[in-house]
Amino acid sequence: MLNLVLFGPPGAGKGTQSQNLIEKFGLIHLSTGDLLRGEIAQGTELGLEAKKLMDEGTLVPDSVVIGMISNKLDANKDAKGFIFDGFPRTVAQAEALDELLASKQSAISGMIALEVNDDELEQRLLKRGETSGRPDDANPEVIRKRIKEYNDKTAPVAGFYKNQNKFTSINGIGSIEQIFASIVSVIEAY
Repeated sequence: MLNLVLFGPPGAGKGTQSQNLIEKFGLIHLSTGDLLRGEIAQGTELGLEAKKLMDEGTLVPDSVVIGMISNKLDANKDAKGFIFDGFPRTVAQAEALDELLASKQSAISGMIALEVNDDELEQRLLKRGETSGRPDDANPEVIRKRIKEYNDKTAPVAGFYKNQNKFTSINGIGSIEQIFASIVSVIEAY
């Protein structure tokens, strides 16, 4: 089973490349945001708990998110693999994900990080903001804050996978096709 963590700051191209990887390798896209919305829409116990916390403005705890991921894995036992998008965001989440996958006789195959400099990210997000309708893509100050948050809190997760020899950095600047070809060559090495 091919389990990938696609990693990078906002605007690095994770969404675009995820779609390409899903098509090429037949993977299931596992986005924590989509999972949360799905569980809430279905009215599951985890969804109701998550909604209550979100309505209070509180972050959904890792245990709830891991429970949702577990449900998704169980519902797709015959999958060729998964792309983890938006998770893990912390070392504690990465450890919890490793434990969950091990309990299901699986593991993360690798983390692929799309590396893009901050100026390029800001330009991409502003451009995306022209069509996305997302207010967080239209405000340069908010964009810089999101990038800083990623650099301060999320980037350390890369070290967790480096220590397991599962980390590969890819230049995220270039054509979509060039970047995808680089990602595919890393995956084929797994």
